[in-house]
Amino acid sequence: MVLAGGGTAGHVNPLLALAEQIRSRHPGTELRVLGTAEGLEADLVPAAGLELTVIERVPLPRRPSADWFRFPGRWRRALAVATECLRGADVLVGFGGYVAAPAYIAARRLGVPIVVHEQNARPGLANRLGARYAARTGVSFPRTPLRGGELVGLPLRAAITDLLDRRNTDRRRARQEGAAALGLDADLPTIVVTGGSLGAQRLNQVVPELAGELTGSGVQVLHLTGRGKDVPVREHLATVAPGDGTARYRVQEYLMQMEQALACADLVIARSGAGTVSEISALGIPAVYVPLPIGNGEQARNAAPVVQAGGALIVDDREFDSDWLRRQVLPLITDEAALAQMRRAAAGAGITDGAERLAALTFDAIGSQ
Repeated sequence: MVLAGGGTAGHVNPLLALAEQIRSRHPGTELRVLGTAEGLEADLVPAAGLELTVIERVPLPRRPSADWFRFPGRWRRALAVATECLRGADVLVGFGGYVAAPAYIAARRLGVPIVVHEQNARPGLANRLGARYAARTGVSFPRTPLRGGELVGLPLRAAITDLLDRRNTDRRRARQEGAAALGLDADLPTIVVTGGSLGAQRLNQVVPELAGELTGSGVQVLHLTGRGKDVPVREHLATVAPGDGTARYRVQEYLMQMEQALACADLVIARSGAGTVSEISALGIPAVYVPLPIGNGEQARNAAPVVQAGGALIVDDREFDSDWLRRQVLPLITDEAALAQMRRAAAGAGITDGAERLAALTFDAIGSQ
């Protein structure tokens, strides 16, 4: 099998989750990964013990520039590498992005069955192309407008599936272990604020405004600001809630073991990237989603199913302010009955076996040829 995808965690994490599923269930399978030298896959794929074939990153120029003239040569080189990697393959699984487009074209020319996996509720250009030729197409969210799309969910990282298993065995113990690792109190209602590794400026500005009121109501907060963005948050906290007002408001740049925070979270405030929504929903954690206000609107679409199910709230970036938090979050975080109802709804909307479903789809594609 050849797995093609890279650049961002949204492409690399599900690729690695599928690879782990294939290796554990079908250990004789030869796996190759097609990715770039610049993306996360350059480090994560070899670290996972997988063979990485490097392909040139070939974005299609959106406006006239010198890249227009360089594009044909780059495309031919990328197509040649993809073609060589795919020779003798039984199937290609593409996860979208710059890597996937030449892989889809090469696979079609070679007669290799194509499986497409789309992480977002609004498909990207490469996967819209791949779906035209795909034997099977898997999507992470219902009603994703992609030709032949079958709902499989997002293949979850091993750390998340492990947390799922531990919570199913002993939820209280998993919470205590997560809290202990982070220096939190497992007995307090806990809000986790995260904008991912890059942070989210709006979250960093707004949530600290309510620090004193949140902690004063018996709540603790773990605020992950993004790398290099913690100092302004700390300085702001010192002005809005000086002294003991922030004793239970923890600020940290980033957390490599995000599962530790999710193990003890009663509510998550976050952007709504596909991975974030999929993981939080699978774990049955209530959430407040503040979609990124730029792009093609996929983040709002990602959150829509769990919001409609009652497992999360959604608020426009422009409307997300301290008054909204005071009205919506402050009463919610101390209402155990409301949180319990949201937990059930989130879990009902989440998909925990995305890797298994995508693996089954992949073997179906091989068998259909």
